[in-house]
Amino acid sequence: MVLADSAVVTLALPDILRNLDASVGQVAWVLIAYNLVLGMAAVPAAAAFSRVQPRVFSAVGVAVFAGASAWCALADSIEVLIVARCVQAVGGALALIGCLEQLVEVRGERRGIATWVTAGVVGTAAGPVAGGLLTQAISWQAIFVVQVPFALLAVPAALSVASAPPRASDRHRPAVRANVTLALMSAALTAALFLLVLLLVEGWGRSPATAAVTVSVVPLAALGARPLVRLLRPPPDVEVAVGCFLVAGGLVGLAVPPSAHLVWTIAPQALVGLGLGLTVDRLTSQAMEMRLPRARHAGWTISARHVGVVLGLAVLTPVFTADLRDAEQPAQEAITSLVLDSPLQPEDKIAVAQALGDALSDQQGQVPDLHSAFATLDVAPQDRPATDRLERDLDAQLERAATWAFRDSFLIGAGIALLALLSSIRLRRRTA
Repeated sequence: MVLADSAVVTLALPDILRNLDASVGQVAWVLIAYNLVLGMAAVPAAAAFSRVQPRVFSAVGVAVFAGASAWCALADSIEVLIVARCVQAVGGALALIGCLEQLVEVRGERRGIATWVTAGVVGTAAGPVAGGLLTQAISWQAIFVVQVPFALLAVPAALSVASAPPRASDRHRPAVRANVTLALMSAALTAALFLLVLLLVEGWGRSPATAAVTVSVVPLAALGARPLVRLLRPPPDVEVAVGCFLVAGGLVGLAVPPSAHLVWTIAPQALVGLGLGLTVDRLTSQAMEMRLPRARHAGWTISARHVGVVLGLAVLTPVFTADLRDAEQPAQEAITSLVLDSPLQPEDKIAVAQALGDALSDQQGQVPDLHSAFATLDVAPQDRPATDRLERDLDAQLERAATWAFRDSFLIGAGIALLALLSSIRLRRRTA
């Protein structure tokens, strides 16, 4: 739940924007604040961990996370929601650090760390799916409400695992190269997990539920990566390099789809999901393998992942918002051309143009939804088939414009994945 929350609100952002009367910048901070605080709190939390019983550490963290989740659901303003998300992230950092030591206590060193890492991979990939389905079925508040009972059940579960505090001696330096590569991969994956759902919902006009089902390809492919690794048994450095390359290839595929049909996103998403499963799992293991104290190095990996997410948002968000603005004028010119060339009566063309002008002015800075403009039109019955065809043509034009506007951001994400690939190659050579 803690790592799913890094992206769980992605598909709910439009609803939050409308319901809390917020600006686009404020809504973005609902996502940024959580990742930023979680990334900043992880290392200090790990430093304090040696002085507290792991079960107390975990239970306090989960309790804070549960309380903050309820606070998020009850927030009546965007400012309150952002503050609650920050508190939620602090609780999440404590819970992540504490539960690692408890998993090792219950399952042993190897299986405990593997379980902790796998839960993080699945949570990261599944967050947008769960958030989209809950938003569509109930409301954005449901995203946070459903977490509360699960988190509360985890408090007594954490307290039931007795273990001694880990030794405080810091025997190993942080695995800088692995953590840098992990941060770069997290930034690249932001393009897939954040920008893709925005393209589907805001660009192509799909519902949150449809977008959630569509992006479920990523977590399913990520789960399939582990059996594939067990079958092929590649060297760890090759596994990471291949994963980075797959993510880069998947993002390039998302940048240049032949059309706005959802089927064209499936293969690129599968590549991204496989890459996620190959890289995040292995890089986290490399950063923590045989390094003590475990909590300290777990804190560095958590920080690397979420600082990477913030880096991705900071780099990509201005690019695609600027590209959306740049696409407005060509899209409006194309809309004007389609209206003038349509076989409508002159008076109906004027009515259509006025309705579209109002819709476009009301929705500046975003991909407009023109259906409301056509729904209110009063045209001659013989012109209705032509207006329906015109609406379909205009929607197709807007979908092409939106796809083009997101292209550069996806390609930048692919470039970041290739930087991670170069980092992994340097790591391999140095180790050799």
